[in-house]
Amino acid sequence: MFDREIPARVRALPGTVCLWLENLKTGETVRVNPDAPVIAASVIKLAVLLEAFRRFDDGTLDPNETCAVRPEDKVPSCGALTYLHDGLEVTLRDLATLMIILSDNTATNILIDRLGIENVNRTLDAYDLTGMRLRRKMFDSEAAARGLQNTVTAEGVARFFRLLYEGRLVSKTASEDMLRTLLDQRLNGKMPFYLHSAGIRVAHKTGEDDGVTHDAGIILAKEPLIAVFLSGDTDVPACERVIQDVCRTFIPER
Repeated sequence: MFDREIPARVRALPGTVCLWLENLKTGETVRVNPDAPVIAASVIKLAVLLEAFRRFDDGTLDPNETCAVRPEDKVPSCGALTYLHDGLEVTLRDLATLMIILSDNTATNILIDRLGIENVNRTLDAYDLTGMRLRRKMFDSEAAARGLQNTVTAEGVARFFRLLYEGRLVSKTASEDMLRTLLDQRLNGKMPFYLHSAGIRVAHKTGEDDGVTHDAGIILAKEPLIAVFLSGDTDVPACERVIQDVCRTFIPER
């Protein structure tokens, strides 16, 4: 059973803070603002991952296809490709990996160009993931100035992870491959902060922006659960402490 104080702690945070907790064994759920859309930040990379694996799975895209990273592809912040030499050749599968485990923005944008925004959203609709919407590439300041923002809801992201856990995103094989990639996440300062030292694995994706901090995924505890924490216009350090503390309650007592 989830700690009864969890919703109160989330609601006490400033801004819009959204929560979805779901025990995948019992079906018990805790929800706070589950359908409120918030700026997605890097959580939208889950949508790009889904479309890439759909194309890998149906054979319309070769995961071993290589592309050279051009200077004009490079955007700031998260990841590695921006800081490596121009002309570096990487496979599409490598791009998908970097996009998730290092939240690489350059890798993400190259994939979006290759996949197409409309195709990503069409696939989201096909899986009834309408709470997730890709509208622009990462660090596209011109599009952002026009009001175009990628958005997600806690309910939509929770559905993504439920379908993934059940092996129903694209195919069982593709779901397992995406899950393994998410388990390789290197950015582990939020949900896994206490869980990893307790030997509990977390398949998850983070996101950050001004006043925004997200973490969402599957916590592979004794009773696996989906945990989605999203926020907007919040106190980021305070919100991240709540994420860490809530997830700490999922560690079994000795």
